[in-house]
Amino acid sequence: MKTLTDPRALALAQATGGHLWDLLVIGGGASGLGTALDAATRGYRVLLLEAHDYAKGTSSRSTKLVHGGVRYLAQGNVSLVREALHERGLLRRNAPHLVRDLGFLIAAYRPWALPFYGVGLKLYDLLAGRLNLRASRLVGRQEALNLAPTLTREALKGGVLYFDGQFDDSRLAVTLLRTLENFGGVGLNHAPVVGLVQEGGRVVGARFRDAEGGQDHEVRARAVVNATGVFVDEVRRLEQPDAPAMLSPSQGVHVVVPRHFLPGDSALMVPRTDDGRVLFAVPWHDHVVIGTTDTPVPGTSLEPRALPEEVEFILNTAAQYLSPAPTRADVQSVFAGLRPLVKAAPGTDTKSLSRDHTIRVSEGGLLTLTGGKWTTYRRMGEDTVTRAAVLAGLPARLSLTEGLSLHGATTDDLPEPWRVYGTDAERVQALPGADTPLHPALPYVEAQVRWAARQEQARTVEDVLSRRLRALLLDARASLEAAPRVAQLLAEELGRDEAWQAEQVQAYRAVAEGYLLPGGPEGAASTAAAPTALA
Repeated sequence: MKTLTDPRALALAQATGGHLWDLLVIGGGASGLGTALDAATRGYRVLLLEAHDYAKGTSSRSTKLVHGGVRYLAQGNVSLVREALHERGLLRRNAPHLVRDLGFLIAAYRPWALPFYGVGLKLYDLLAGRLNLRASRLVGRQEALNLAPTLTREALKGGVLYFDGQFDDSRLAVTLLRTLENFGGVGLNHAPVVGLVQEGGRVVGARFRDAEGGQDHEVRARAVVNATGVFVDEVRRLEQPDAPAMLSPSQGVHVVVPRHFLPGDSALMVPRTDDGRVLFAVPWHDHVVIGTTDTPVPGTSLEPRALPEEVEFILNTAAQYLSPAPTRADVQSVFAGLRPLVKAAPGTDTKSLSRDHTIRVSEGGLLTLTGGKWTTYRRMGEDTVTRAAVLAGLPARLSLTEGLSLHGATTDDLPEPWRVYGTDAERVQALPGADTPLHPALPYVEAQVRWAARQEQARTVEDVLSRRLRALLLDARASLEAAPRVAQLLAEELGRDEAWQAEQVQAYRAVAEGYLLPGGPEGAASTAAAPTALA
């Protein structure tokens, strides 16, 4: 039976109500949601339009870390690290139900590694100031093995333990949406912008298509922000068709394997891989996420695919540090995301490009925000709204997000899968299906699907299994098996028929098959490199 309240239908009615918005934000990822929320908390009238679903792109495909960026410290970008560490502390305080402290072990296999990384991470602590999570420290060989029992033992000297934050990226996106709504802002997903409205050479609004109903609508705003991540150039060219590209996109890949490959409560950080990046193995929702890569790509894609050599690189690197090491047969999901790196001089490696955010204003007044990362989403939004308010002549108001508790915030230690809901957990548990698992291999229940439809604007099977729940990233095959039941539940909630259910399952399969390991699950185990090659 269709729910009595449909949050997206309400949002569509508000979006098409003929209002003059103070701010129109295009893009529902980290930067767009951060911008919209900052504007709403200042009392501005704000509408956010998302072409597909919140965090559909890069913002749901991160390494799941809220961090200062140890590698940026090694590059000498102290100001970026200091800002990110400050924002890490704020997010830990403002969303304790979504962000937790996590210990990261740098295993040392050479004598010089302990003092070298130990000193660097003390500087990391210092830059965090009063918002530091916990102090880093040296650990001996046995403690390193206690923290990460599957570490390669030969030549292990000990390690350095430091702390960063861990989070669930798409759940933070949904939480920002709910917080935006709490402050009177409007977010609408499945609403692609198909054109910009211009008058007198100025951008004064946009035309968007309601992907469900098929109708086009026009909205007007005093300022328009393009916060579409790796797709910012496409929106810029709606105003200026010959606009030169701003971005040099880079692909990062992660593989997900069972938890027994990294038991214990700590993550593993490899400070320098063969291509000069860092690599993480991170416990997450009772699985392990391992990544990432840095592969320049010629263009953008809504569903980027991991290259076989990227998967091989991750598994080969992991095999240098973990014993037993995961093989292709152990990979339960593989996902790729594109980084919106701002163009630099020709010949610059993408891994050396800054993750600072960039704001540009076109001749017609379109504000484009790009770059940055999840950790600094709040600061990106604050800077963008401040700039937009001046441009649009809005009354100056201070940002309130630095001390803003996000929707559902609680310090109660809730078990999985309820923790991400915070104070809403009891309401989710009160729905039908709270004791009915979706699939034996997944940590989710049917009530969560109903909640996603009733409260979180979930409209498709993919919205549910990829972003409201994280089934697609945890176990792609299990999520495929759960898809028909999710389609049934959504159909009940949204008033859809059996034909719609069949279409949804087919569409989800087309997406989910891309998260299965290229070439199938079979494959030989990677050969571990000699311990002398380790840090």
